[in-house]
Amino acid sequence: MIEQLAIDAFNSRLTANLNTIKTMRPAQLDTLKNEGSQAEALLKNRELALFIHQYKFELLDALSAITGHTEEDNSRRVAIANQLAGIDGFVTTLKRSVYMKDKIVTQQASPTEPKFNLKGNEVL
Repeated sequence: MIEQLAIDAFNSRLTANLNTIKTMRPAQLDTLKNEGSQAEALLKNRELALFIHQYKFELLDALSAITGHTEEDNSRRVAIANQLAGIDGFVTTLKRSVYMKDKIVTQQASPTEPKFNLKGNEVL
């Protein structure tokens, strides 16, 4: 059974893309920046990278051990390919979080352009 904590986390997750970060509240942007920083720490973690690559090598060894062309063998190949795609999807999710964090930081660091009215006077 799924824990209530997991359900609440799923329901309250923050989904963002490049179009929505411009309209988010500061608290939401801080949450995205925090997630991006955590993802960046994971991507830079040498042990995690070692385990991910070790897992991929194990899957590739299992894939190369399949020598037949029966329906069962082909199903195993598809299952291993799906596992490889899953781990690549996980890494891509981490990279996307880092990219979003960098975009938010860049957006917040850039000076805001002054706005002018029709007479050319700066509007505060």
